[in-house]
Amino acid sequence: MLASSRQRYTAAVHAVASVAMVASLAGTAAAQTPRFQLELEAGPAWISRNVVQIPNNATATRFSLNEVTGSGPWPAGRAYFTWNVNERHGLRALAAPLSITETGRLRIPVSFAGGSYTASAPVEATYAFNSYRLTYRYQWRNTERTRLWVGFTGKIRDATVQLAQGSVSTRKDDLGFVPLLHVAGEWRTASNWQLGTDIDALAGGPGRAIDAAVKLGYDPRGRFGVHVGYRTVEGGADVDEVYSFSWIHYAVASLVWRW
Repeated sequence: MLASSRQRYTAAVHAVASVAMVASLAGTAAAQTPRFQLELEAGPAWISRNVVQIPNNATATRFSLNEVTGSGPWPAGRAYFTWNVNERHGLRALAAPLSITETGRLRIPVSFAGGSYTASAPVEATYAFNSYRLTYRYQWRNTERTRLWVGFTGKIRDATVQLAQGSVSTRKDDLGFVPLLHVAGEWRTASNWQLGTDIDALAGGPGRAIDAAVKLGYDPRGRFGVHVGYRTVEGGADVDEVYSFSWIHYAVASLVWRW
């Protein structure tokens, strides 16, 4: 009888220990996903290529807006808001405005959007590229050290190119929808440092769009973080109405709040 009691006691202790071990491993195997996240990003932006021709035919001149505006830098910023519906599924909204107005000179005479501009007088150029996006993403991998998301993004592109010289002023506005694929990942160390990447991109047909970033972050308490890194935005369209391709580079710093 006594031996039987000891055996039952020993079995119960082993069962409790096994459950505790499994619970401990489960807790360390997956990182906790916050319900909401707000990220505010800012930094200088440079444009290494900004070539336009409007319309995209023999009546217009293909030229570089950088001849007028220079390559920068200019201040830029964006804001992300993420709602993780559950451990696997999430939605993320982005607002990323960018607007530049500078005065310079054209290297050659330019025909643009029905207006004629000379190379002998100063010309004012405006370039705006505002991006608003909604992303659905699925958390494909979630461990103590790594996370990986895949999904798709719906992007509203609100772009403007304008030239003004004396009494002549013409512009081209471009408002449209762009579907993109989404991939993001994080790798965390035991000392609260993390390396992350984030990509919205799609190429094919008459154009392409790429927005990619790599950031190093420090999250001392898990709820607040400071990240720094590099972002690049490249792409454009080659259609009858417009030829426009740009390549923008950002040095970025961001504040992250999770709750």
